[in-house]
Amino acid sequence: MHAIKDESVPCVTALIVDDSKMIRVTAKKILLKAGYEVVLATDGLDALSKIVEYQPDLIIMDIMMPEIDGYETCTLIKQHREYKRIPVIMLSGNQDKSESAQVESAGFDLCLAKPFKADGLLNAIDSVLEKTKYFK
Repeated sequence: MHAIKDESVPCVTALIVDDSKMIRVTAKKILLKAGYEVVLATDGLDALSKIVEYQPDLIIMDIMMPEIDGYETCTLIKQHREYKRIPVIMLSGNQDKSESAQVESAGFDLCLAKPFKADGLLNAIDSVLEKTKYFK
């Protein structure tokens, strides 16, 4: 059972950022079924405007995207005083160990390998949300 199923928990809005339509649609279906509200963005620039507009409770973001990649986007989010509290889960198809320093430097809260399964995604979300206001 995932934490979001708890009736006492307010509705959580997730921003899914990926240039792959298939990944966005798959993640959206999983999250809608689990009771999340979902906002979609196609790249880092789109994500930054959606953060301002929708004030998401968590962000699930690809690394390799056009315009601004996931590292730079996450760094910008984590440097902003109003948005730095938002947990950011990194999606990556590349599990290179040299990537870990860049992941930590950018401020990602958790990394999830692509392709992912529904339980893996929901468990990752539970893990980062446990550290936020929803479960205190």
